[in-house]
Amino acid sequence: MRQLSKWQTAIYVIGAILMATGAGCCAFLWHPKFFSWVFLAGAILFVAMQSQQRYDGSNVSVRRLRKIMLFSSACFIIAGVLMVDTYHLFLMRFMSRITYVTYFYNKWVMLLLVGAILQVYSTHRIANELEKDIKKGKSE
Repeated sequence: MRQLSKWQTAIYVIGAILMATGAGCCAFLWHPKFFSWVFLAGAILFVAMQSQQRYDGSNVSVRRLRKIMLFSSACFIIAGVLMVDTYHLFLMRFMSRITYVTYFYNKWVMLLLVGAILQVYSTHRIANELEKDIKKGKSE
């Protein structure tokens, strides 16, 4: 995997901190209107820097895990949009409030959970696969 520069790493970490802060404050209903935007901004920073990490090797497992990681990044962005939407930005587009609540209201929680689980899984598996490649390269 291509390593990020110092500035990119700093932006990556700031994005992750903003995401964690925004999600936690929204979950505990502490100024959720403001912190939903904080989460979305953090998700955009996090995903932008994560997309800068490229894999140019030939390991199929790492390529597959990288695609899973990009899917989880999309889950973070969509969760951020739905978190902001919790304050009814899209309510006027629906005929009834029941349809809106059924399909959109507070669905960000599930997307955030799916994204976080996939992110943790793919991050650890990629690290293990790259370590295997390094060990295999040294043994040959």
